[in-house]
Amino acid sequence: MSFPRRILFALVLLLLAACARDRADAAPVAGNADGTPAAPLGAVASGVYPDLFADAGYDAEEIEARVADAFEQLFHGDPEEQALYYEAGRNDDGPLAYILDVNNDDVRSEGMSYGMMIAVQMDRKREFDAIWNWAMTHMHHDDPAHPAHGYFAWSVKTDGTPIDEMPAPDGEEYFITALYFASARWGDGEGIHDYRAQADRLLHDVLHRQPITGPTSRGTMTATNLFDHDAKMVRFTPDVVNAAHTDASYHLPAFYEIWARVGPEADRAFWREAAQVSRDYFVAAAHPRTALTPDYGNFDGTPWAASWRPDSADFRYDAWRSAMNWSMDWSWWRADPRQVELSNRLQAFFEAQGMQGYASLYTLDGKPLGGGQTTGLVAMNAVAGLAADHPRRLAFVRALWERPVPTGHHRYYDGMLHLMALLHASGRYRAWLPTGAEG
Repeated sequence: MSFPRRILFALVLLLLAACARDRADAAPVAGNADGTPAAPLGAVASGVYPDLFADAGYDAEEIEARVADAFEQLFHGDPEEQALYYEAGRNDDGPLAYILDVNNDDVRSEGMSYGMMIAVQMDRKREFDAIWNWAMTHMHHDDPAHPAHGYFAWSVKTDGTPIDEMPAPDGEEYFITALYFASARWGDGEGIHDYRAQADRLLHDVLHRQPITGPTSRGTMTATNLFDHDAKMVRFTPDVVNAAHTDASYHLPAFYEIWARVGPEADRAFWREAAQVSRDYFVAAAHPRTALTPDYGNFDGTPWAASWRPDSADFRYDAWRSAMNWSMDWSWWRADPRQVELSNRLQAFFEAQGMQGYASLYTLDGKPLGGGQTTGLVAMNAVAGLAADHPRRLAFVRALWERPVPTGHHRYYDGMLHLMALLHASGRYRAWLPTGAEG
């Protein structure tokens, strides 16, 4: 064979190989057996997390700087006006640090678990370990006779003195998931740094812990597990007096899918079912016109006006987060197309209220209750763009971009939601899983 013919033959072989490779690469998204197009993969399976800021036209370097600067300000900025993260010495397990609710001058399991989630997403192991160490030292209940045994006090003073010894279940949910992500991202150590073992223990307790009656600072109480076995739903509280209620913003189906893949094997089927139950709950709880959810709810999706807080039947501070939860679930897993409609409906409602002037508090049918326009709600409405498919979603993303990082006395809740929204909207809020657990 002459030299030119050899070249021609080689080129033909390369072309055939390229065609075969292209067919193989396209196979996962080619379509279903009936000829219909296959559904797009969620971000966990595809490895591609939506970057809403890039979609809105922002430069990659700008986005990277915006996220990094927000983290530095809220974790290591001026302690009087900017920071929420405060180092507090060390013990045998290493440095200790807490996230401060500046306005209420307390440390909350919500903020501590958010801080850990932010730290693992930002690859900041030192901050993660310091927060976890403080939580285990000052918030975790080790006494087997205490009604909250195995859980975390939801509110304590900065010296660890309990304010309310009972847990708020969203804290445990974020602790568990952040620990699983830390295990996958950094590997496991010993003791409290054996992240996976700690997550497994806590996840077992939130589902299986038996009722305990005992003394608390509020008198004798009985508390049970954090998930109702029959409803397959997260409780508002394990305190048996109010345990048959829930909170839409505590429903985290994206996390339950994680637990169904890496949690204790005996419970994985339960968590798969719980994820679908929460998806159904969002549809039931969201108002049919506004998509607003109440702060507190009953297991059937109806609002619950708690006796000590009748306004819990309205869309208020807790409920801001519901859209983040269902939109993260859609982005990661693509399991329920109804979440697209929920985000479209929610953003249409707020757009109609006026992008510059919508309020923060509403009745479910859309009557404003005041509160001004706050950074926390602007942040959550932007994250709804992970599920929304209407062009208006980019206006909400730009509104988040234009908001400065919160400072001052009320920087805690707004600041935590703002930073998590920056991570979500930039594609940097990801499910860190062991190889092979993505499916």
